[in-house]
Amino acid sequence: MGKTLYRKREGTHGKAGSGNGSFPEGLPAPREKGDRGAPGTLYVVATPIGNLEDVTLRAIRILKEVSLIAAEDTRRTRILLNAYQISTPLTSLYDQNESEKSAQLLARLESGEDVAAVSDAGTPGISDPGYILVSRAVALGIPVVPIPGAAALIAAISVSGLPMDSFVFLGFLPAKPVRRRELLGSLREEERTLIFYESPHRLGAALEDIETQLGARRVVVSREMTKIHEEFLRGTAGGVLAGLKDGAVKGEVTLLVAGRTRERREVSDAELLAYSERLRQGEGGATSLRDMADRIATEMGVPRRRIYRLLLLS
Repeated sequence: MGKTLYRKREGTHGKAGSGNGSFPEGLPAPREKGDRGAPGTLYVVATPIGNLEDVTLRAIRILKEVSLIAAEDTRRTRILLNAYQISTPLTSLYDQNESEKSAQLLARLESGEDVAAVSDAGTPGISDPGYILVSRAVALGIPVVPIPGAAALIAAISVSGLPMDSFVFLGFLPAKPVRRRELLGSLREEERTLIFYESPHRLGAALEDIETQLGARRVVVSREMTKIHEEFLRGTAGGVLAGLKDGAVKGEVTLLVAGRTRERREVSDAELLAYSERLRQGEGGATSLRDMADRIATEMGVPRRRIYRLLLLS
């Protein structure tokens, strides 16, 4: 069993309560460079997913004080460091070299140096490098401290309009069509909101497969969040796909899909018509008969064919 290490609080510029930049007791502090004895701390630092103003004050301080920053792409991270006058040395840590590079970083941590791990954007380890380094550090008893901040999946669901009380994140959808359809098919009974990352050039195919495998589910395509061309496309998978210009999308994409709706009580025609009238008046953003039928079927657990016929006669 690895021994527990107690270290001075995070922040080395004053006593607690002095009002001069101190931090709460009990949090580990970046070590002085070259300080030997106890191992250093691995900081897992979240960085902005687009807008550089989304970095936290704590992240800036940690990145300035550690001995080394391990970055997925040193060129992209350098943009952030330059914006905040951070001169800490950089080294690369990406998918292809993480296993080998982790050994070098762990050696420095064991010698007493503090290291920060960052990805291109968001929180390291979430569909980005970081898992191998963190898991090995934990196994060696090296302190691992999160510096929380931006995460694309949380940003996307927070404004999606889909249920947020329970969701499942599944990383990138498989690139190969057969595997993608198999995965989506296995999720037909999943009632939680589904969150995926997707490549923009595969988005059209993914939406087609979602409609085929999951039916008329509500989806939200979150594109270029926090950036100049931020955009949220909402509707059914088929409806969003039809609305894409030439089927082409640029930029980072987070794709959310409504979970399966539980069976509900018998719904009267009068209730269905009342709900459709609210949609016509703008609630929910339905813009066509098909969109209304799809939306009502998903939310009220009623066959789409029944709703469509009812709406045609109303």
